[in-house]
Amino acid sequence: MEQDTIVDIKESQYGFFGGPGKMLLPSRATVESIIQRVPQSMVITTDLLRQKLAEQFDVQGTCPVTTRNMLQAISNDPDCQTAYWRVVNQNGELIAKYPGGVEGQGALLANEGLTIERTGKTAKVKDFKARIVDLG
Repeated sequence: MEQDTIVDIKESQYGFFGGPGKMLLPSRATVESIIQRVPQSMVITTDLLRQKLAEQFDVQGTCPVTTRNMLQAISNDPDCQTAYWRVVNQNGELIAKYPGGVEGQGALLANEGLTIERTGKTAKVKDFKARIVDLG
């Protein structure tokens, strides 16, 4: 998606978004603009990323599917300089669909000084709540 689009929230989505209103389908450039504000050694969750986008566009919510697709496009672009690895799931878990899986994302975060906790097949940023960026 090359440009941001605002659409009506479908009735079937009211439960997720808390009722009727408008939803943002963010462009890659818009998702990148938020990620680029996350400093080294800090993270932002997917939920906070979508919340910031919704606030920026004054809409009820941001489409999680479109946001995920834009994150995948950013992370899989070898020419992209955006630190996509600073985006983690809402519980601090690493995102397995990034290039290199959780090991790849974990290594990039560890290079920035973050500690990664591994439990079975999952991995998350240790004390991730203290590492969440405040974008105001």
